[in-house]
Amino acid sequence: MRIGVAATPAAAIPTLEWLLHSQHEIALIISQPDRGAGRGRELRASSVSSWAIDHNIALLRPDTPQELIGSIEDFDVVVTIGYGVLIPEAILKLARFGFLNLHFSLLPAYRGAAPVQRAIENGETQTGVTVFALDKGMDTGPIYSTVTHVITEQSRSLELMSELAQLAPKALEMALSAIEKGHTPTPQPFQGTYAPKISKQEAQIDWQLSAEVVLRRIRAFYPSPIAWSIFRDENFRVTRAEIGSAQLEPGQIALLNNQILVGCADKSAIALLHVIPAGRKEMAAADWSRGAHLDEGSHFG
Repeated sequence: MRIGVAATPAAAIPTLEWLLHSQHEIALIISQPDRGAGRGRELRASSVSSWAIDHNIALLRPDTPQELIGSIEDFDVVVTIGYGVLIPEAILKLARFGFLNLHFSLLPAYRGAAPVQRAIENGETQTGVTVFALDKGMDTGPIYSTVTHVITEQSRSLELMSELAQLAPKALEMALSAIEKGHTPTPQPFQGTYAPKISKQEAQIDWQLSAEVVLRRIRAFYPSPIAWSIFRDENFRVTRAEIGSAQLEPGQIALLNNQILVGCADKSAIALLHVIPAGRKEMAAADWSRGAHLDEGSHFG
């Protein structure tokens, strides 16, 4: 097949590598325009744009979807992976078989912007990759293929996204094979669940919740926006933790048995493992505690 790929994040790279060495042709890479990043707001190419340049593949970085007109009509299909741009229905019909989307959930569950994060937050034990035909709805198009994957109790969004990215080529291969064989995709149920984008405010840790819920949110919100709290009037982020055991009040901090414990609801607790204090880089919680001079009154929030 002659394929265009519309993608932006690094999670698309395993699929691009597979396509590059498959019997299919990557005719065009479509990615978002370069964006300002860092304190100096220096323009930087997306991970996918950089990959296309490195592999000498035609690259288009349109400011609007209308700029795709005239570039994709002779493609068999356009594959989107975290492209981050809403594509009008008229443009979805330009390629022979339309647009396919790789979505990191088991649709119709977790439609929307943050399926990996919301699955972890909600305590799911299974997720996967779904390849479906894009339509005018929010991740509502008919499904060509699904690959399932286990969510472990240690998985954070960072690790789970990487694992799903490695599964994506298998799901796409199944979908492209189905199209070539003339198979009709399976319509999704009308009802589904949604995974809205996570705001920084939502990532603030509520120590009045149970330790299990707090821990799931810490795992879900890493690497972005990262779960956070307030310690001594400054922002304090938590990047890794585990369930602890202590009789503490919500937000109370204690050093017990070489663990840095924080109280949650119903006398439950988490143990901090890695943290980012204000103005510092990520470090082991034990190293932070030595410099923080914790006492009986130490408290988050």
